[in-house]
Amino acid sequence: MYAIVEIVGQQFKVAKDQKVYVHRLQGEVGSKITFDNVLLVDNKGNVTIGAPAIEGAAVTAKILGHLKGDKVIVFKKKRRKGYKKKNGHRQYLSEIQIESIAVSGAKKATKKAAPKKEEAKVVEAPKAKAAPKKAAPKKSSKADDLKKIEGVGPKAAEALANAGLDTFAKVAKATPTKMKEVLTEASSRLAHLVTDTWPKQAGLAADGKWDELKELQDRLDGGVEK
Repeated sequence: MYAIVEIVGQQFKVAKDQKVYVHRLQGEVGSKITFDNVLLVDNKGNVTIGAPAIEGAAVTAKILGHLKGDKVIVFKKKRRKGYKKKNGHRQYLSEIQIESIAVSGAKKATKKAAPKKEEAKVVEAPKAKAAPKKAAPKKSSKADDLKKIEGVGPKAAEALANAGLDTFAKVAKATPTKMKEVLTEASSRLAHLVTDTWPKQAGLAADGKWDELKELQDRLDGGVEK
């Protein structure tokens, strides 16, 4: 028996007792977690396909540990422009073990339809002269490169900037929970990021303490300070 399930924006083919590496999960080591976005289940040749997910199906797993993936080097160069840029990246991962696959029994929360409002009669008001539009004030503050914070990639930096957290000083004052909500609302692929040390890193960057920031980032393991 196996199933195809979506976990943190990725699809996996899993079976009972199988170990899988997925994007970092928020649960603690040893805790159990349930994934209810099951797309397909094959039970001894009896295949059930969802549209897109199977109603009532769920996959339960146990978190075995948190770790970092192998380092990936990203090198960019533009010919005859004198542009070179080299970055390293290690993906935060979680190792989980599949404990059970249920074809039915899991319930999903359903939203009740809002009652229809009675249509109100529209009375046309006399047209007034439109007021001249005022020019939008220009932003005086310049955004910082939030990608200097370990764990913040281009997509995460864009999501924070869209929420008004576009400088190191603003990120330093924000709480990890608030930034977690911003990332989750922006995309489910950003929900796995660990934001616990982002305010501390941003505070050092805002004060120009780059050496202390580098020492802190060297001590980080999966976004958590050793």
